[in-house]
Amino acid sequence: MSHIFLYGPPGAGKSTVGRKFARNLGLPFIDLDRVIEINAGMSIPQIMAQRGEPVFRDLESAALKDTLNERESVIALGGGALLRGDNRSFAEGNGTVVLLMAGLTTLLERMHFQSGQRPLLAGDLREKLSSLLAEREEHYRSFPLLIHADGKTTEQNAFQVQIALGRHRLSAMGEYDAVVQGGGLETLGEMLNSRGLHHPVIVTDENVSKFHAEKAEASLRSSGFEPKIMTIPAGEANKNLETVSQLWHGFLQAGLDRKSTVIALGGGVVGDLAGFAASTYMRGIAWVCVPTTLLSMVDASLGGKTGFDLPEGKNLIGSFYPPKLVLAYPRLLGTLPEVELISGMAEVVKHGIISDPELFNLCLRGLDWVRNHLEEVVKRAMAVKIKVIEADPFEKGIRATLNFGHTVGHAVELVSKFSLRHGEAVAIGMAVEAGYSARIGLAGSGLRDAVAGSLEGLGLPVRIPKDMPRMDILRAMRVDKKKDADVNAVRFALPVEIGQVELLDVTDLESVLE
Repeated sequence: MSHIFLYGPPGAGKSTVGRKFARNLGLPFIDLDRVIEINAGMSIPQIMAQRGEPVFRDLESAALKDTLNERESVIALGGGALLRGDNRSFAEGNGTVVLLMAGLTTLLERMHFQSGQRPLLAGDLREKLSSLLAEREEHYRSFPLLIHADGKTTEQNAFQVQIALGRHRLSAMGEYDAVVQGGGLETLGEMLNSRGLHHPVIVTDENVSKFHAEKAEASLRSSGFEPKIMTIPAGEANKNLETVSQLWHGFLQAGLDRKSTVIALGGGVVGDLAGFAASTYMRGIAWVCVPTTLLSMVDASLGGKTGFDLPEGKNLIGSFYPPKLVLAYPRLLGTLPEVELISGMAEVVKHGIISDPELFNLCLRGLDWVRNHLEEVVKRAMAVKIKVIEADPFEKGIRATLNFGHTVGHAVELVSKFSLRHGEAVAIGMAVEAGYSARIGLAGSGLRDAVAGSLEGLGLPVRIPKDMPRMDILRAMRVDKKKDADVNAVRFALPVEIGQVELLDVTDLESVLE
């Protein structure tokens, strides 16, 4: 991978945000101004006073070029480091530039006691800074990746950079990266090599195989691997012990050992099955998740949950076993049938409802907008899931908020014998559970309509089919894995408002379906 350069005006927080961002990703941090001072043997004010700005800019260019020899790092640049065309070309050719921007008031507050350390702003700070911002306005505006730093903490700004880049390192349940990548599968082999993963086998299903398996195999071969491909039947109906057993035997026939890596190339079913098989084969081998559906990119691939279904219910058998890497390529969604894309949007809407009002508002723009901004949608929705699971990796508390819509949704999906897609069932579940939340006074009266309206606008159902037996739904809800046997209650995640959910134990399940 290439460097991440943080750029912007003086006082925007490049160094403080950069250090936090680098720690979050487990990457080295380089402050280019400090490198210049070390190389010159004097401070930047001394360089400017004794040798002049042109010499400082030459030293800056040399220090920037030297970063080519460093491994992937987060690099904080001086406020004018990319004014030189060749510097900008170097940075953009060897990494990604993120612009941190803040308003004049914010910048003045941050630099009130630092003007003596910034030679270009010596004298009347407000006047000098206003002039500098006006002079560089067009230059700063030309960088497409912009983070507004006003009114946020260092931690919040660092997380906003992570969202913008689609880069996360999860650590609450074993350390692994979740990365949103532009382009296709061509970087897959490189990503495995850089993490020391070996002897891969690709697990995919019959639907995904015809679109993506050969490209994944070619990428791995170009990086020196000799992968094998295992293809399983597609669909939730095959998410069972028989398929897991098929994978175990396939691993043996392929000669996998404890140093091998399973690559789950597919949607949530493939990820759950391949991850569970990897977690139990030889007491656990490495696996990598390469999701090919929107649902899996924003939800199922994250958090380390693996498993399979029993006839009595979904995901009743499983384990927490995180992958070594989650690698999402939104471009792969171009081969996804529209009905599957729409189904995946249910989880995106859910993430907006439970934690990100801005994401919810984006969903209101409709399916055409979503199709044209899939990378942004994936990055924002993925960030919600990661934030929650990092706070509660084993679902002891706040992680249960991710179950909004799923208690009713899983039951409806099961009773439909999977004729309803997962996202369709969850959409129904969210509308039903939002209605229940409003009826008991937890949510405002308009919330159910807001939730249902956003889902219907994306082409998702919001009502339980009239011919579906209510007693069968209740029976399925009662065996849900979220049930608390001690109090004979099922824990629901119910919305209070867009961006806030509360957990509530419910014993009267019939009232939920009213």
